[in-house]
Amino acid sequence: MPSVLETHLQNRFRVQPNHANNNDTLHGGTLMKWLDEVGAMAAMRFAGETCVTARVNELDFERPIGIGDTALVEAYVYDAGRTSIHVALQAWREEPRTGETEKTTESSFTFVAIDDDGTPQPVPELTVDTDDGARLRRRALEADY
Repeated sequence: MPSVLETHLQNRFRVQPNHANNNDTLHGGTLMKWLDEVGAMAAMRFAGETCVTARVNELDFERPIGIGDTALVEAYVYDAGRTSIHVALQAWREEPRTGETEKTTESSFTFVAIDDDGTPQPVPELTVDTDDGARLRRRALEADY
């Protein structure tokens, strides 16, 4: 049974001019794509199967990420159903020269595990076996996605 920490992933994306909107900040749709990609990786690590996006539960853009900044995306599984996987997602603006971060976005996506024919597949039970895993799961559950 996979644990919360085994699904915890972080990825960084350098925000380039082609990622920007008319305000010279990261386009929300681009960030949503990056959240979806990292979230799917966490879900697949948990399920051991291909996973597809079933739902964006909530997506809150709190502040922008500028051109030249790094978008730091974090994902981890915090709950699971029979075939569904609930992934908590956050993004930060990271200053590439100093590493200083500021949270910009919070979300939760639901994925479904599927086989090669697209049929939903059962997923394992999520375990919480460390204090860090319990803290992450509690953070997601308290966010009330």
